[in-house]
Order: sequence, then C-alpha cells, then structure tokens
Amino acid sequence: MSALNKYHTFFLKHKTPFYFYDTSLLKQTLDELNKTKGDYHVHYALKANTNNVLLRIIKEAALGADCVSGNEVKKAVEIGFEKGKIVFAGVGKSDDEINYALQQNIFCFNCESIPEMEVINSLAKAKNITANIALRINPNVDAHTHHYITTGLEENKFGINVHELAEVTEVLKKHTNLNLIGLHFHIGSSINDLTPFKNLCTRVNEIQQWFLHRGYKLPHINVGGGLGINYKNPDGAAICNFEAFFNVFRRFLQIQDGQEVHFELGRAVTGQCGNLISRVLYIKKGTNTNFAILDAGMTELIRPALYQAYHKIENISTLVLHPSSLLLLKYDVVGPICESSDCFGKAVDLPETKRGDIIAIRSAGAYGEVMSSQYNLRDKVQSHFNFETEK
Repeated sequence: MSALNKYHTFFLKHKTPFYFYDTSLLKQTLDELNKTKGDYHVHYALKANTNNVLLRIIKEAALGADCVSGNEVKKAVEIGFEKGKIVFAGVGKSDDEINYALQQNIFCFNCESIPEMEVINSLAKAKNITANIALRINPNVDAHTHHYITTGLEENKFGINVHELAEVTEVLKKHTNLNLIGLHFHIGSSINDLTPFKNLCTRVNEIQQWFLHRGYKLPHINVGGGLGINYKNPDGAAICNFEAFFNVFRRFLQIQDGQEVHFELGRAVTGQCGNLISRVLYIKKGTNTNFAILDAGMTELIRPALYQAYHKIENISTLVLHPSSLLLLKYDVVGPICESSDCFGKAVDLPETKRGDIIAIRSAGAYGEVMSSQYNLRDKVQSHFNFETEK
C-alpha cells in the first residue's frame, strides 16, 4: 500500500496536475540530518527545490544555503537564511550577480576558473572590500552516474583542473581583494554507492597536501553533495541513510586542526517529500501496448525525458477503491506534450486503469517543480501540502 492512499479524497478535490508535498516527512528528514551531521555544516542546495514553504522549513532547521545563481542568492536572503551561511557556486556568474552577492556579504564564492577569480577581485576592489572565496577544484573522480549529471571529471565544464593550481596561486598573490578560505569539490548527483565519496576523500587529502606544502592552511573544506535517494522504494526508504554517508567522510577525510567541513545536499533533503499528482485523461490501446495518457507531462517533471530517470508510478484510485485487485496490466504512462520523449515510464505494471484515476509519480520533490516549464503554453501548476488536509 502506498503512503499516499490516505490523501485520495484530498487529491480528488483539486485540479490536477499539482505537486503534493509532505512537510512532516521533510521535517523528519531534517531532524535525522541534523542528528547525524555532528560538527559538519550543511548548506541546502536551492537548485533542487525553491518552493517557499519548503525553504522556510529548511531555514528553520538552521541549514545554510548553496546557491548557483544570483536569483537563488536573492531567494535565500528573502527567506531569511543567514548570510554568513550562504555560498555562491556556478560556472557562469554574471557581474550583476557577483555585485549583489558582494553587497550581501555572503559567506563565500565557490570560484570555478581563473577568469572568474579575476572578475570577482576587480568588482570587490571597486567596492573597497575583500571577497571570501573557495576554489572549486575538479578532483577527476567518476561518480558513475548519468553523464548529464556528473560534474567531477576533467571533461566536464565545472571546476579548476589540478594542473592549473600553480597558476591559481600566482593569481592569488596578485589579486589582493580575494581571501582564499577553502577548497570546494562536487562530483555529481544522485549517487547511491558510497564508494565515489570515499574516492573523493582520497583526492581531497592529496590536493589539500599540495596546498599545505605551499603554506596554505585553509579553514574550510567543502565536499559538495550528490547523495541520491531510493526512487524505487520511496516509502520503505523515505529518509536517506545520512549516518552512513557522513561516516565515510569521518573515516577517510583528513582534516586539519580547527578545519570545518561543509556539505551541499539538495535531493537528499527534499526528494522524497514531493510527488506529482495527475489524472488519467485517456486509456489508448496501441499496437503493442496500452497508453495511460495523463494530464501531467514533461513540463511538470522533465527528469524521465532528460535523464531517462526512473520514478515510481502508482494508481492511487485503484489502490484505494480496489486494494485486493491482482490484475496487473502494462501501460506506457505518458503526458499530453507534443514530444515523443514525454513519457514517464514504459511497460509499467499497474492495476487496470481508467479515465479519471488519480496517478502519483513519486519522489518528485527534487528537480520537479523547480525545472517545470510552460512549453506548449501549459498552465503553471500549483502546489499543495499535507498540512492542508489537517485543517
């Protein structure tokens, strides 16, 4: 039985499609995260989900903010995240974005190239201030994830390559409006095997030694994020094993006295608390399959089309109305968008499905709403929350 069955009546009352967020699960996730992180600092990666309700809950849990655009920095400030906990990453920061972040006196810029360092120095000098920066270094660690979401290889656009480090130190000597406070790493997203994180620790240790031998004792190490969630079992594994994740770094990351360790977690925080709720418009019999055509499409959840990502699909109506039904049929579950890639899953086993049934596409709390679009002039869909059902 699905954890969403109890909301079936609530779902029927609202115009579909919409995002449905379980805020109690989000709070439980944050409690577990804070319980297991110890002295580590965690910045929530806003790119995963910028829904205001969720952001306020995350801010109240005392997390910092990891931002990859100027508007994400503005959002973090507006929501009330401590400015001293806001980090600004991203390979292409514009002058306007940098100036705004400088004005806000955020904690740190994660710099991804020598040209970016030069621009930040120039803009900071014009304001007669010094900007705290961390160097995002490409560790050349394979995260063994989809090639669109790996970020830690030399072939990727992100970060400074190790062979550039000598030049970087020369740039730092000349640019006196930059204050190097740390090193930053990020190897990719949706990583469920902890081995890449162990490999990352090894590379961080080696790179940190390179800096120590040249007189740089840095107060901060940022190892990024990337921890995945269990898309196949969203109820049985609703909260990530944060303890196992952090223990990898406790065992293998060599930190200096007084050095602070930072993480940037997004999907692991919000991924399981969100679901895309849709209705079946039509059941269409094809030559080799049946099509369940929904009123939600890739405009509401693009991950299956973009990354060939799996999301568990459930017919909530059948589970509620006919919980003992054993008849399963295979359906290609698709949306209404004028693209063949608008498909949530092929040959999905579902109970016999009919027009008007409520379909839940699970684990859509990260990179669902935030990546939505109005392609085909689609309406921007709304969000609903489980606390609305408790009124």
